[in-house]
Amino acid sequence: MRKMKKLIIFFTAALIFGCTGDFGDVVDFKEVENPNLSEASVVGQPNSATIWLSGLERQLALVFQETLILAELGSDNYVNTQTFFNQFMDGLAIQITDPDMRDTQRDIQRLRELAIFGINEVGPGDPNYDAETEAEFNYFEGLAYLFSGMYFSALPAEPVGVPVTSEQHYLNAISAFDTAIAINAKPEYHLAKARANYYLGNQSGAVTAATAALALDNSFDRTVRFDESNGPSNTFEDALYERATFDDLQPLPTLDFLDPKYSFLSPNEDAPVHYMKAEEAYLILAEAALADNDIASARTNLTSLLDLIATREVRSIDDSIEQRSQVDEGSRPDDSSIVVNGRSGLVLSRQDGNVDIPSVSGTSLTADDIAAMQDDDAGLELLYRTRQEVFIAEGIRLVDMGVKLVIDENEILLNENINEGDPGTVAVIPSFIAAVVSDLDAINYEPGSSVATTVIDLNEVLIANKSSDQVVPFE
Repeated sequence: MRKMKKLIIFFTAALIFGCTGDFGDVVDFKEVENPNLSEASVVGQPNSATIWLSGLERQLALVFQETLILAELGSDNYVNTQTFFNQFMDGLAIQITDPDMRDTQRDIQRLRELAIFGINEVGPGDPNYDAETEAEFNYFEGLAYLFSGMYFSALPAEPVGVPVTSEQHYLNAISAFDTAIAINAKPEYHLAKARANYYLGNQSGAVTAATAALALDNSFDRTVRFDESNGPSNTFEDALYERATFDDLQPLPTLDFLDPKYSFLSPNEDAPVHYMKAEEAYLILAEAALADNDIASARTNLTSLLDLIATREVRSIDDSIEQRSQVDEGSRPDDSSIVVNGRSGLVLSRQDGNVDIPSVSGTSLTADDIAAMQDDDAGLELLYRTRQEVFIAEGIRLVDMGVKLVIDENEILLNENINEGDPGTVAVIPSFIAAVVSDLDAINYEPGSSVATTVIDLNEVLIANKSSDQVVPFE
């Protein structure tokens, strides 16, 4: 039946696009060409590469509009209590018919194709083309492959192509980042390469790239910028802050002190996403050190991480409209006196005045925690808890969980290289994640109580399954 449906679509497309003669007379379309939108208006024009690069930055913002919502809802970071956002991801019901799968896939693929066109056509045709822009084009191509590998188990690497594995996408990304580095090295290029190697489980490659990134700049921070007035805006900021009284996304109580990571900036500029930052390099190096039973180096890198976080922006905001009510008044912890999982200081009192929220990176990790840290599973759990905190609302946690999205139904139907049931068309959810899906965001809390607990600690679950090739890459 699926093949028959695909044949019908192909046949219909052939009728529409393949007919000539009288069929054209029926519709009688007139060809209209806008000289400002033609290829000739871009290729071969002075400074066209710089303009094209701005388009790539905009497309990256569109990618994050899609990936952040899906990744954060699918993780244990947030629970979707009442929103106009995806209604399926909170329970990891990942479906090929979900339009968010389609939009996420297409935006990543558009980023790739725009970058490749910049490399092959726009750049070489621009008399003012420079090495920095050329490197950026290659970097953006690498990002498209990187995101393909992070969020999909298999995805075509070219229009209507044969799906390639996430591993191959990571390798493609590394190749593109290497090209960018050779042209005009930047710390974020090295970090992007480190991340690709990290998820491949290539510890030595990840360490080398992370070290190179920090050698260039030990506090770098690459952001995705958003336009509040003209778009694209930061959709996730809308979900976290500008929702006003619409009670929707709620963080785990253990992450309450980090929410909302994005808040209103100005009528013209929306809150940026800090997607390639030096913190990630320190975390990769610390995790590699633990894998090598080198607790001293792990402590050194985590201490450097804390020092860096101490320099990052903390925004003082009025979040009093946020009642942490989850529809029922008082049903979630909302007072700083509440102890969560035996730890204090994780929940903020939002009704008592402005609250201080880290806008780049925040963590509950302390110098005492680092000093007491041992080279054991508890130490690795602490590191993964820190990863979760530092990367909240950045789309990383779902990847750390080993979950992969699916190729959308339109691609399956229109791409002759793909059939339903093929690799990439079925969601990848590790069995140990599937077993606790209903408890990912669950908490135990009685309104008015001074104690709250999460039903599970997913970091414990991840480390208990560290031997799986789906999570904890260096183990």
